[in-house]
Amino acid sequence: MGAVKGPSKRKDPKATPGTPRRRTRRTRRSPAERARLLEIVGQSLEDDMAEDVTVIDLAGKTTIADHMVIASGRNARHIGAMADHLKEKIKAAALPSPPIEGDSRSDWVLIDGGDVIIHLFRPETRALYNLEKMWGGDWTDPNAGDGEDAGASPPATAGT
Repeated sequence: MGAVKGPSKRKDPKATPGTPRRRTRRTRRSPAERARLLEIVGQSLEDDMAEDVTVIDLAGKTTIADHMVIASGRNARHIGAMADHLKEKIKAAALPSPPIEGDSRSDWVLIDGGDVIIHLFRPETRALYNLEKMWGGDWTDPNAGDGEDAGASPPATAGT
């Protein structure tokens, strides 16, 4: 008795097992286009009153992007609105509509603008992940300006 075949689980009927998936290829923008995208992002975040905006130059550190923009929002609704506005403004500038990750919870939203990656955080989440320190940006003390600890250096890690 022969085996009964069920419905195929493959999404692409032309794909055969072992064939690599097609990946979208990232196109590099000209320096003028990168600067324009960075300007659009900066202006949008300023218009939406993003807090503690940091731009990290990634050129020479990684090939994933040339700049990383990190900003904080007051709450989940503020972060979600900033992400929506950024997507609309990038699309209106005749640039490809960027994919957005994490907008369902708006705790940490990632917008992949290609040459510019934008992270929008709630302040608590941003302090937890501290991407500025990881990618070589300036470490900022969340208590800066509160008195004697202003301008403090990052806390020492255990065991070092």
